[in-house]
Amino acid sequence: MIMEATLQNSTDFILLGLITHPEFPGLIFAVVFSIFLVSVTANVVMILLIHVDSRLNTPMYFLLSQLSIMDTVYICITVPKMLQDLLSKEKIISFFGCTLQIFLYLTLIGGEFFLLGLMAYDRYVAVCKPLRYPLLMNRRICLFMVVGSWVGGSLDGFMLTPFTMSFPYCGSREINHFFCEIPAVLKLSCVDTSLYETLMYACCVLMLLIPISVISVSYTRILLTVHHMNSAEGRRKALATCSSHIMVVSIFYGAAFYTNVLPHSYHTPEKDKIVSAFYTILTPMLNPLIYSLRNKDVATALRKVLSRCPSSQKTRVVDMSRKY
Repeated sequence: MIMEATLQNSTDFILLGLITHPEFPGLIFAVVFSIFLVSVTANVVMILLIHVDSRLNTPMYFLLSQLSIMDTVYICITVPKMLQDLLSKEKIISFFGCTLQIFLYLTLIGGEFFLLGLMAYDRYVAVCKPLRYPLLMNRRICLFMVVGSWVGGSLDGFMLTPFTMSFPYCGSREINHFFCEIPAVLKLSCVDTSLYETLMYACCVLMLLIPISVISVSYTRILLTVHHMNSAEGRRKALATCSSHIMVVSIFYGAAFYTNVLPHSYHTPEKDKIVSAFYTILTPMLNPLIYSLRNKDVATALRKVLSRCPSSQKTRVVDMSRKY
């Protein structure tokens, strides 16, 4: 009661968590921490492999490394706080912390929207215009794509974050979520936010339509090109090149469609938290695993790096034995 009264007179918020009153917080902590550890490790390994292996120094893998960077930062802005709250009685997040979480979340999810669309365009050029690929996907264009993705995502963060946090929040400071997601925060506002929510809905739909249009057109052209290929081996390679990206796009945009497109009547706090947990916690782990398990180049690069470790250790032992 004392803490609740104190919070009503402060700018801090309380995060109720993924499950409001978990019976086994230690078990949830262990599961979430394991996913977090696998996600960060897999993404960092993917980034390092692309950096050290010369065969992966291509536009496709350069864009993939940026996706791994986004996923690593993405999971680090929500899950550590969630893990801390599972072990703590005081699940408080400051006004500044909530603002920063919203801004980074919007920037990264918006950036990933655009990046996945540009990755589809990269596959279109590789399959449909292979002879012009070095020209159409040179390093300068790839850098422009990556910068454009980050800037496009940050525009979403700069537009929505100040408006969201400018509303007066009074009474209960309890956010029924495990991080500061805008719809959950707006429910605490003292004023009517329906107009802002409608404008935000339109903004999110527009941000989804642009990359989805690029993806749809790119893969339509790819399928038509593959259909007209005479070589069965060529068709197989073309589809294998695109299959991993299609899986990632389906998972990510499926969750985004539920969150940003479906009307409010389909939403409940429990459903929202489950979907948010899926693309906030699971998706960053699934992305590098899908690309690594279904990609021969990445698997070969990983085996190459792992095979060097024992041989380098043996070389050091031999050198030491010769000295003595």
